Amino acid sequence: MVGRSGVPRTSAVRIVSVYPELLGTYGDVGNVRVLERRLSWRGLDAEVLSVSVSDPLPTGGDLYVLGGGEDEAQQRALEGLRRSSLARAVAAGAQVFAVCAGLQLLGRSMAGVDGVVHEGLGLLDLTTSRLRERVIGEVLAATTTDIGLPVLTGFANHGGGTVLGPAAQPLATTTRGRGNDGRTGGPEGAVQGNVLATYLHGPVLARNPTLADWLLERAVGAALTPMPHDVADDLHDARAARG
Repeated sequence: MVGRSGVPRTSAVRIVSVYPELLGTYGDVGNVRVLERRLSWRGLDAEVLSVSVSDPLPTGGDLYVLGGGEDEAQQRALEGLRRSSLARAVAAGAQVFAVCAGLQLLGRSMAGVDGVVHEGLGLLDLTTSRLRERVIGEVLAATTTDIGLPVLTGFANHGGGTVLGPAAQPLATTTRGRGNDGRTGGPEGAVQGNVLATYLHGPVLARNPTLADWLLERAVGAALTPMPHDVADDLHDARAARG
């Protein structure tokens, strides 16, 4: 297997869990566990680094994972990310996967619960403001990105409404439940370069294992050995069939 530099990998795939003590609501830290296990089941080594907001973020990761967080935790995470080397890691070829608060943090700006607008990391061309009505509930979304999966399933719970700019593309379009901006039939998530983000919890990679494999293939720079259809796929298909 080759790495993102195009040369054969001789080391483990490095998965960086970013500030799990702050960005880990709704079981989002489980996304890291899913990624690790899906490598292990294929006989591939994974090195998981859980990085606290008080520690420097390493630049040598292959895949950085951010979860959701409440307002105060999100603000603390933003302060840490501003000091971090995440943008340099992305520029060097690392992949980023972000959920909910993580999506907002990577955008151009986001409004706090007090209405104050905070500058984000700018890795995604999107802005987030406060919604009048919080988005809560199950979501089905038809993918608009070539991730090998027609429908995503997950659970949304966010008070921010996100609008994509021209440089970011939606990950999917909602067919059930509400998307980024609080509308049914609106965009869900965002993809831009090496960054993929979504509002879906679940954890979303447990509910959509094909998405987990797509992220891993991008991180390692090679196709993974296909895995047999298992109970996780069955649960995904059952949820997707509900329309």
